[in-house]
Formats: sequence, structure tokens, C-alpha cells
Amino acid sequence: MQVAEQNTASDAAGGLADFLRRRREQIAQRWADAALFRTVFTVARDEAVDASGAVVDALAEVAGSGRLEDLAAPGFTAVREQLGRMSASRGRAGFTPAQIDSEVAGLRAPVIALLRAEFDASAEGPAHDCALALTALMGTLRLVVLETTVSEGEQVIARQHQQLLEAATPVIKLWEGVVAVPLIGILDSACSQVVMESLLEAIVEHGAAYAILEITGVPTVDSLVAQHLMKTIAAARLMGAECIVSGIRPAIAQTIVHLGIDLGTVVTRAGLADALAHALTEQGVVVSRHSLAGASPQ
Repeated sequence: MQVAEQNTASDAAGGLADFLRRRREQIAQRWADAALFRTVFTVARDEAVDASGAVVDALAEVAGSGRLEDLAAPGFTAVREQLGRMSASRGRAGFTPAQIDSEVAGLRAPVIALLRAEFDASAEGPAHDCALALTALMGTLRLVVLETTVSEGEQVIARQHQQLLEAATPVIKLWEGVVAVPLIGILDSACSQVVMESLLEAIVEHGAAYAILEITGVPTVDSLVAQHLMKTIAAARLMGAECIVSGIRPAIAQTIVHLGIDLGTVVTRAGLADALAHALTEQGVVVSRHSLAGASPQ
């Protein structure tokens, strides 16, 4: 009984593959008018037809292999990128994964209509078996699209996170040969890596001899944060720049002492202005403080 069922399933998959190849153009034409394709390929309808045809080819290849429920079936490889672009486009338009899945599910109806039209009443058995095979295959396609949609969404989030990190850690040129990085928030591994890369690039670009790490906006300093700072300082030194850490508040100073963190080799200053004054003085620039309190009006 089990062998017979397997043979029936295999025959149905093979019959479905033949059907998809025979009806490729008709299916592609109908799918081109579906929302999933029509709203993505808006310039020319031929593009939507070509994209639909590529998906039909992929489904026919999967059906021919008999791996109707296998997301890793080779046939899907050729269209994963295309499906990803389509789902990403729908996602940018504000559609949720559930709505995109509903659009993919809607692709089944035109194919079922063609399938029923091809088989006559005397072939009720083959038609039923092919319809079941098609349902399984379209279910797998939905999972592939969903998987691709989630993957694309994760990539978008990762890119946005990277952009936010870069925007949150700008490197500012304060003076000739002096750059500064204002650090804000928790300095985790990802943020510290962006800081290091941005700082090293700025040192090379501006030929900076001094780099100021302004940590007033860092709420706490623990051993991990201190480790990230020391790595950044060491990397800057290898590039020929001396680092100055500014903005060490009393609470952070106490924490550093309690943790036993040695910053003895690092130049520290209370604020950004003091750090800049130190860097300029080291470069031979005369820095003076003028009080305007007793200045007479011009």
C-alpha cells in the first residue's frame, strides 16, 4: 500500500511538472496580472511575464525532482534572489509578511483553473492527484517566499543598524591634525568596531596626529567598555596618532579606580576643550584663555 502511494505521488509530481512546462506561457501571462508581480514590475508588463515564467520554470524543476515539500530543492535556487527582491519591494511598500504570503497563495487559483480545464471528466483521478501535488508545491513556494522575506528584512535591519552606528559615531575634524569622536550610549562590541574603523580612516584622511575620544555621553564604564577604549587607543597609536580621552565624570573615574583599570599610559582631560587645548599645545600652537569680564565695549 505504501509503495503504491509513493508511486502515485511520484506520478502526480511528474504529471504536474509536465503540465507546468506545457502551460508555462499561459500561467506566466495570468501571474503577470497578479498583485505580487504587477506592483513590482511596473515599467513594462513583459518584465512581469518573464519573472512569472522564471518562477513557473522553477516550480516545474522542483516538481520534476519529486521534492515538492523541500525548501532546499535546487529548483528554488534560481528564483530565490528574484523572490527576495519582490518581497523586499512589497515590504518597502508597507506590506506585512502575512499580506505577502496571501498574495503568493493567490497564485494557485489561476493554475488550478488551467489544470481543471486540461483534464476531462474521465481523468478525475489524475486531475485530483495533480491538484494535490500543486497544493503541496505552492505551499512550499509560500514558505520559500516567507523565508526570503524574513531574510531580506533582517538584512535591511542590519544595514539600518550599521548606518545608525555610523551616524551616532561621527569623526569630527577640530583642528589641523586633530580629530575627535563623541561617543554616546553604551559602547558595545559593534559600536566600538565602527568607532575604530571610522577613527582610523579619519586619521589617514586628515593626517591627524591627535585623536580625542569624548566619552561624556557614555553612561557607564565597565571592564568591557574600558577594553574597547584601550583597543581603539592602541589601533590609533599604530596609525601614528595619540589618543586623548576626555569627559571622564567623577562617577566614571571612581568606577575605573574600583575596577582596577590602568589608564596610566593614556592622556585624559576633564572636557573636550581641555583635550583640544592639550593637543594644540603639543603641536606648538599657543593656547590662551581670555576673560571677557572686564573687556570694555568697542
